[in-house]
Amino acid sequence: MTINVSKLFYYPVKSLAGINAQEMVINSWGPHHDRRLMLVDGEGRMITQRQCRLMALIQMRDLGDSLELEFRGQSVPIAWPNFNEEGNRKIVWVWNDEIEAQVIPGSINTWLSDVLQRKVQLVYMPENIQRQVDLNYADEGVRTSFSDGFPFLLISRASIEFLQNKLSFDLDVRRFRPNIVVDGCEAFAEDSWRQIRVGEIEFQLVKPCARCVMPSINMETAQIQKEVMQVMNDHRKRDGDVFMGQNMVHVGEGVLQLGQTVEVVQS
Repeated sequence: MTINVSKLFYYPVKSLAGINAQEMVINSWGPHHDRRLMLVDGEGRMITQRQCRLMALIQMRDLGDSLELEFRGQSVPIAWPNFNEEGNRKIVWVWNDEIEAQVIPGSINTWLSDVLQRKVQLVYMPENIQRQVDLNYADEGVRTSFSDGFPFLLISRASIEFLQNKLSFDLDVRRFRPNIVVDGCEAFAEDSWRQIRVGEIEFQLVKPCARCVMPSINMETAQIQKEVMQVMNDHRKRDGDVFMGQNMVHVGEGVLQLGQTVEVVQS
């Protein structure tokens, strides 16, 4: 059975909707531009769908030199920041990680604050920042952006279908915020993988992903559908958490494309 890449996603702004890509550039950060921007509150703490479910409804388009954000028919453009620029610094927090970020000024903050019905500020992670991945799971020098902790999340289509078969409504894979979705394997086969190769890039699967409320958020209405967490509790609970998908770190740079073969190097 051949395993292949069936979907690719990146998320320019942490916790806003992702972008479904035909190909994905991989650099030292992971997916190019993935979670390099983030919304924070007045104290610099990250804001995600956990606190503000409306974030799930803000769609994004990558126009090359800019992004377009859209919410219920309203759209606003924003230029990609200069990630090499030193400007208006701000200390921000992702969980317990203290990070030096750069503030994105201007009306975009007002627009986002109005849409989300709370005061928010948009920041970005400059190129010279080295946010080390937890050394329990990665070597010294492996970095990540504003992700929860790792540069990649992988999940199989079969794993989503396993849950889907126990629900009466559509369970879009995007609820689980993967970067790479694979097809051609059995449900939860990814739990046993330790190393895979896609093209010239190797990935270490280092930690199962413990899930929060976010997969339960309906991406069309931002309402909670509790049945999703109930099904995960019934079938995916271990040691007090529920797990879906695998966090990964990578070695190498290049381009991933839909349809590429996934080689399981080590199980």
